Amino acid sequence: MHQPIQWHEWDEEAFAIARRENKPILLDIGAVWCHWCHVMDRESYDDPQIAQIVNERFVAVKVDRDERPDIDSRYQLAVSAISGQGGWPLTGFLTPDGKPFYGGTYFPPQDHYGRPSFRRVLMAISDAFREKNGDVLEQAKLVEGAIGRAESHLNRGGQFSPKVVDEIIRSALKMFDPQHGGFGSAPKFPHPSILDLLIDRYIRTGEDQLRQVFVTTLEKMARGGVYDQLAGGFHRYSVDERWIVPHFEKMSYDNSELLKNYVHAYQATGSEFFADVARDMIRWMNEWLSDREHGGFYASQDADYSMDDDGDYFTWRLDEAKAVLTEEEADVACLHYDINEIGEMQHDPAKNVLYVRACEDEIAKRLNIARENVADLLSSAKKKLYAARLHRPTPYVDRSIYVGWNSLCISAYLAAAKALGLDSARQFALRSLDRILGGGWYSDGRLLHVLAYSDPDAKPRQIDGVLEDYAFTVMACLDAYEATADLSYFTFARRIAETMIECFYDGDNGGFFDTPSSREAPNNLGVLGTPRKPFQDSPTPAGNPVAAVALLRLYAYTNESGYRDKAQQTLDVLAGTAGQYGIFAASYAIAAVYLSQPHVQVVVVGDRNLSAGLYRTATKSWAFNFAVLSFAGNEPVPQNLPPALAETIPNLPSAKKATTAALICHDFSCEAPISKPSELAHRLDSLLRQAGGTDKAQDENK
Repeated sequence: MHQPIQWHEWDEEAFAIARRENKPILLDIGAVWCHWCHVMDRESYDDPQIAQIVNERFVAVKVDRDERPDIDSRYQLAVSAISGQGGWPLTGFLTPDGKPFYGGTYFPPQDHYGRPSFRRVLMAISDAFREKNGDVLEQAKLVEGAIGRAESHLNRGGQFSPKVVDEIIRSALKMFDPQHGGFGSAPKFPHPSILDLLIDRYIRTGEDQLRQVFVTTLEKMARGGVYDQLAGGFHRYSVDERWIVPHFEKMSYDNSELLKNYVHAYQATGSEFFADVARDMIRWMNEWLSDREHGGFYASQDADYSMDDDGDYFTWRLDEAKAVLTEEEADVACLHYDINEIGEMQHDPAKNVLYVRACEDEIAKRLNIARENVADLLSSAKKKLYAARLHRPTPYVDRSIYVGWNSLCISAYLAAAKALGLDSARQFALRSLDRILGGGWYSDGRLLHVLAYSDPDAKPRQIDGVLEDYAFTVMACLDAYEATADLSYFTFARRIAETMIECFYDGDNGGFFDTPSSREAPNNLGVLGTPRKPFQDSPTPAGNPVAAVALLRLYAYTNESGYRDKAQQTLDVLAGTAGQYGIFAASYAIAAVYLSQPHVQVVVVGDRNLSAGLYRTATKSWAFNFAVLSFAGNEPVPQNLPPALAETIPNLPSAKKATTAALICHDFSCEAPISKPSELAHRLDSLLRQAGGTDKAQDENK
């Protein structure tokens, strides 16, 4: 708002001005957490001379990509088609009716980095629009066609085969970095969906290679600078292949999905290291990304606290560390976190990113002190460093409440609460979901995208939810039902799923559009009417496979074939080429597991105290298509159960005789009750390993 640019919101008024004055539109898409967006703001949009050019020759429109993912996704495709690159800030040049004809990402104030100066770009684009308007309109037509083709999925369909899971796993194994963990080389992003896929396959097969991949990756990440060693929580990605130097912004959706990874890795391996990381992540999310008063999770924490900052809040000079620590603490902390005179930050070589260089045993040997003393000194040093950091100017936290991202966080908290016995995480997740359902779900069958904004004085804007909001919220409601056995959450899941089908599903060709408007194709602004069916994970799990998983979970509780049919038809849309997307189709592979593997439900009934051991045993297990419900202290009468379970459990005579037992249900029937935890553990292990690979599962289904 302080800039001399006459910014407009994305609305009909801005396009009307552009048409009336016959000016091109300058579209700037950025984000609160985006470092290079801040740089371009300072260098260009704060500059009065550049502002004069923009105001005289363009209609300037600014969009927040978190608030409007539908706009961002389409113009990212457009700019990628034009320049071969995308990202933020996204700088697009559009015709007055919103059709893109040129664009890029960051433009420097002077010719630099092999990029033309922003001033030169603005003048050239303005001149071309006025003097070569026919060429500009032809280019816009070509770009619009490229957007339509990018995700049309024409000729990509086929008949679903679970072998795609093997293909995507093989792709991940080829990309795996055995030395540093992760996939590919620098820059390295976390890929939570592929990690969960590998954990699930390891649980089913026991293959050591799969264990090595996810264990190495999760351990290296948690010990690297990409993890905030003081406050907890993961930064968005690592600049280097060793996970040392991060891009410092922290996103709620990265941390929610990685939290699930660490919880599932703990369940798969029993490693307390993974459980500790999960608890530490929740500590950070509780402190920084949670509305403790009302419930709900905030969107992100910025990388920087000022335009001149580049990770300074998170990094340390040697003298800064020594100033807040005793000599003994500094000796231990500097070895542990590799704090030296020369650090890792290019803009300030004296700045150190904290990462785990030496373990406690190694430090004890090098300093010739007891390991217990090392642990105590490290603990006190960590607390002092964190306390000192809190006095620094703090990067901004975007307190916007995005419905879809909140649902991801709710599901992650519920998974951690169940596996680690964290009742406070469970309660906060349920309170957050209640806030989403109470404030974001309307009786007319509409789900919002944003529940609340960071700035309470901002102009109220009701933005309808996109496919991800619906799919993620259905999943969160089902997770809440499994955590509480409260059927109202299941009812919400079903109602939201039915609306998702009604508004987003393509009944002619299968699959889900990302917005209702792209399904109905009305006269949208710009290229918003271009249909999209998102199948690739970027950066969150893709909407179509998550929607398919949600429908398959509903099918497991209702035995309504329509849910399964629509899920399979959705996977059929990309069946011909899904494997070619590799790790970026990991959520598609997860949906394929749900479709090809039989669902397993464990229902614990009986005395609350006596059944606790059975429940703990069941929740030690994890796999896709596996659920645990506890009716301890309550009789599982039909009105407390979804349709499929209601038809099977009460009709089992043996269930009525067993006061405390675990019932294992699969393929819409239940086995004889099990009363001993050891027997339950053995049976679950056998069931989850029974199918093994996807090929065998498919053969059995046939």
